[in-house]
Amino acid sequence: MSTWSWNELDARAVDTARVLAADAVEKVGNGHPGTAISVAPIAYLLYQKVMNTDPSDPTWLGRDRFVLSIGHSSLTQYTQLYLGGYGVELEDLKQFRTWGALTPGHPEYGHTPGVECTTGPLGAGVANAVGFAMASRKERALFDPSAKPGESVFDHFVYCICGDGDMQEGIASEAASLAGTQDLGNLILIYDDNRISIEGDTVIAFTEDVVARHEAYGWHVQTVDFTNGGTTYEEKVEELFQAIEAAKAITDRPSFIKVTTVIGWPLPNKAGSHSIHGAKIGAEEVAALKTHLGMDSEKSFDVADEVITHARANAAKRAATARTLWDPKFEAWASANPEGKALLDRILAGKVPSGLNVALSQFPAGKKSTRAASGEVLSALADVVPELWGGSSDLAGSNNTTMKGKPSFLPAHRGSQDWTPDPNGRTLHFGIREHAMGGILNAMNSGLTRAYGGTFLVFSDYMRTPPRIAALSGIPSIFVWTHDSIGVGEDGPTHQPVEHIASLRLIPNLDVIRPADANEVAEAWRLILEIKDHPTALILSRQDLTTFDRSEGTGFAPASEVAQGAYTLIDSSTDTPAVVVVATGSEVEIAVAARETLEKEGIPTRVVSAPCLEWFARQPESYRMDVIPPEAVKVSLEAGVTYGWAEICGSDGRKIGIDHFGASAAASKLYEEFGITADRVVSEAKSALGVIE
Repeated sequence: MSTWSWNELDARAVDTARVLAADAVEKVGNGHPGTAISVAPIAYLLYQKVMNTDPSDPTWLGRDRFVLSIGHSSLTQYTQLYLGGYGVELEDLKQFRTWGALTPGHPEYGHTPGVECTTGPLGAGVANAVGFAMASRKERALFDPSAKPGESVFDHFVYCICGDGDMQEGIASEAASLAGTQDLGNLILIYDDNRISIEGDTVIAFTEDVVARHEAYGWHVQTVDFTNGGTTYEEKVEELFQAIEAAKAITDRPSFIKVTTVIGWPLPNKAGSHSIHGAKIGAEEVAALKTHLGMDSEKSFDVADEVITHARANAAKRAATARTLWDPKFEAWASANPEGKALLDRILAGKVPSGLNVALSQFPAGKKSTRAASGEVLSALADVVPELWGGSSDLAGSNNTTMKGKPSFLPAHRGSQDWTPDPNGRTLHFGIREHAMGGILNAMNSGLTRAYGGTFLVFSDYMRTPPRIAALSGIPSIFVWTHDSIGVGEDGPTHQPVEHIASLRLIPNLDVIRPADANEVAEAWRLILEIKDHPTALILSRQDLTTFDRSEGTGFAPASEVAQGAYTLIDSSTDTPAVVVVATGSEVEIAVAARETLEKEGIPTRVVSAPCLEWFARQPESYRMDVIPPEAVKVSLEAGVTYGWAEICGSDGRKIGIDHFGASAAASKLYEEFGITADRVVSEAKSALGVIE
């Protein structure tokens, strides 16, 4: 238990943070000052009195994690990073929201030291916090399984500040529900209940009892009222401190603390007004605030030497104390666990295990859906890549995301007849919560584990923000999306993705991979595990596909060519093809059938499998021109919208796809009716060549 302490310099540091937030927004002319002013004591309390962190080493393994889910109030965090000495300086606050600044409008992971995740889309930070808490428990089980909870060097707390907007977003509800099921005793969520959003008082749209909701989720709940006039300011902060200490003592449930505040307090005239939520306060009111707090109203970004010295010295002292306790424990763990230390070193170095290629054996020729192949690959990888874990949004049997024989990551009392719980379980059960799953994955993949999550491709719409944030943040999350086309069949157009692949390809820094057969799946997984700086989307079929015989003499290229993004799967009968058919996924076997017909008719035809257009685009131009010669007639083939394929086919090429919604019928019937057939490819190729039939 920590000992409570608070003095005049702490109070002045909080007031300094309030004024810096006001000055920063006033200077740039835009931002969100209100919340940053009123929650400054909460953030200061966490950074200076509660959390174990090290400003000189922001990525220290033993640190607690902090998530600012109210990302629009980024100054809440930036001012504390400045006061604590994390590398954010006064000049950075002056450059708030400007080009090249260390202080962008919303916190960005990898951009500002001390920022654990990119937040801004409301509710997303709550899902991130749940992911960090789950990852902490997993890391202890993976690296230090004999340690009791709370006694391992891999144990830490996760703190999250959220607001009314977060509490209204579905993703926060999804994540909080799962956190209750997971009994995440290392998660503490602090809810700033100021009852203000952009449109004003939340009474117009948000009237539920949020505390009761979280209690129903299985959380430990407490309330602290900062608006209670019967107590002093210091007493209110101490009450919150004691609530946090009580939450830390609850090890079998996540904790929810509602802190009732007035947005913008102690602004003399505008506190409580929604006008200060997302706009500058105005010079007159900022001056009045400074006068009210005993500061010079004529000065901006004015920080007393004794205040910054006190805050940074206190942060450094607390870090030194924490490291004095943690560092020897870590060294003792490393000495007693050489295999665990070797695993940790490999992961921190960003290396894949040496046995990866051996584990991924070749699939024999035959028929197999790529989702089934993926499931077999994951089972083969389980013992070779111990940091790999994952699951799906209640679709394990359909997505094939379960490693064979591996238990579930669940508290002991949450097991079922079908799923065995284990602290070091490899199977994640996200429930029907696609959006939260994505945010949780992003947090997990920011640490010492590698996590994947699956659902149907059509439901990637429910979780589009997480892959975008992962791409923006450079996080190597793995999104597994199955049932990738009209091959879903009788489920009909509601479940048949047609625009989704093209839409996902529009996200910068996201690799979209649609393998053609089982061996391309295996190679894709190998390549995905080598990627450390951006996310991937693995798009898989429901229906069985041909597993090509790639043995010597068959003419089919080895699956190792997948690394090029697009490659000649089977070449034309002459050195120069007249036609190049570029296909992805389930349509590659159709392209191969079309090639056979065209070759029999004397038209030299090459089939290019293009599992990942992003990887192909990164190849040298000479390679791309060699695989898809400019002079050849080009035909693209993909069971989705044709948008984007003009870059491959050119203005004279032919694009075969589905620029409309599907229908409920057998997959084979749909492919026939919508013209995704070998005959269609032959007809389009011959038409482009001017061959008259």
